[in-house]
Amino acid sequence: ELYVGDGFGAVHRKHASVYDVPALLPHAAGGLILAEVEVLKKLTENPARPYVVVLGGAKVSDKLGVIANLLTKVDRLLIGGGMAYTFLKAQGHEVGRSLLQPEQLDQVSGFLAEAEKRGVELVLPVDVLAATHFAADAPYEVVDATAIPADRQGLDIGPRTRELFAAKLADAATVFWNGPMGVFEFEAFSGGTRAIAEALAASDAFTVVGGGDSAAAVRRLGLPEDGFSHISTGGGASLEYLEGKTLPGLAALEEA
Repeated sequence: ELYVGDGFGAVHRKHASVYDVPALLPHAAGGLILAEVEVLKKLTENPARPYVVVLGGAKVSDKLGVIANLLTKVDRLLIGGGMAYTFLKAQGHEVGRSLLQPEQLDQVSGFLAEAEKRGVELVLPVDVLAATHFAADAPYEVVDATAIPADRQGLDIGPRTRELFAAKLADAATVFWNGPMGVFEFEAFSGGTRAIAEALAASDAFTVVGGGDSAAAVRRLGLPEDGFSHISTGGGASLEYLEGKTLPGLAALEEA
């Protein structure tokens, strides 16, 4: 007789259960969705400043839209994880066998230029843990992010980058974090992600962890969830909201 939508993690999908059913029944948004939207509005509508966003994860292609939109809103953008190597390559640096999306180099070069034009501080890693191969027990060394050996691959941000990113978060009033800084599933390469999580937990800012792997990392690393203002239940949905897209599931619930 009634439809209550409360699956925020699915509202960016135009599925029958999310989009079509509300049109057939009296409907309302549940408490979880209302809470998520309230938080996301704080990130998009006049956020307290400085507003800092930390983006990580494997592929820059997953976050093209959100980066483009955030460059019009944030004061500082910290880039880590696998996606950082495409940014470093776009600056002309050797990234060895690190994760790279060569087809995105032109787009990323555009982001670097746009950030400079808008006065957005875009911060990249200054050192990385460069491993011989992708494995939990792979030998590694700390190297400058601008001089990764050709036969190595970066699997985490290094100690100087962890300090740099923590310093860039210290004065923030609003922080959104989405995506790990390295291969956090491997203990040896989890330190960068832990450092970001601990910096956010120690902050007085309004801190939002953007679902998906970031939320999983917080839990896997055993960090107290109440150290953050909000841990989102929807990674993809959160990113699409921040991208400025209309989310079909929310639109369906808003219609009378």
